[in-house]
Amino acid sequence: MQVASIDRRATFERIIHAHQRGVWRYLRFIGCSRSEADDLTQETFLAAWKSEFEEINEAATAGYLRTVAKSRFLMMLRSKGRRPKETEFAEVDADWVQLVEYDEGWDERADALEECMQHVQGKAREVIDLNYRVGLRYAEIGQRMGMKSEGVRTLMKRVIAKLRECMERKLEWPAE
Repeated sequence: MQVASIDRRATFERIIHAHQRGVWRYLRFIGCSRSEADDLTQETFLAAWKSEFEEINEAATAGYLRTVAKSRFLMMLRSKGRRPKETEFAEVDADWVQLVEYDEGWDERADALEECMQHVQGKAREVIDLNYRVGLRYAEIGQRMGMKSEGVRTLMKRVIAKLRECMERKLEWPAE
């Protein structure tokens, strides 16, 4: 009995080591802050451990862990009074799988974007956060910030263009 417990623990430690970064990045991809992703990643693996999850293969394990992580994320949003629709996340897994499986250099781009975002300040940062983190539409952002919807759209385009330029410089991409 004790040998089985040790084997299970060793297997699960390997699973954590292999998938922890991917779960954390997935949570960031769907809208978590760094600290939320830290907490929810731990909760994801704890829930998997408690469920007596059994590994079939790497892809199935990654899919299962994304499902648990997304569930934890939705519960967190609901506890904060936000009621996201499941349809908001309908395409997320397909996008994530395509991004990770078929796209080399994900880590470099994520790090470059994070560095570039550090330079986005003031109203521009608030607009980006309200759109991407909170999930507000341009009209809602405009109302909250005393701007017209078109002003928000224009500001978003400018910020995104500057982020693209910053990333091109950091990653040494040729300009389009």
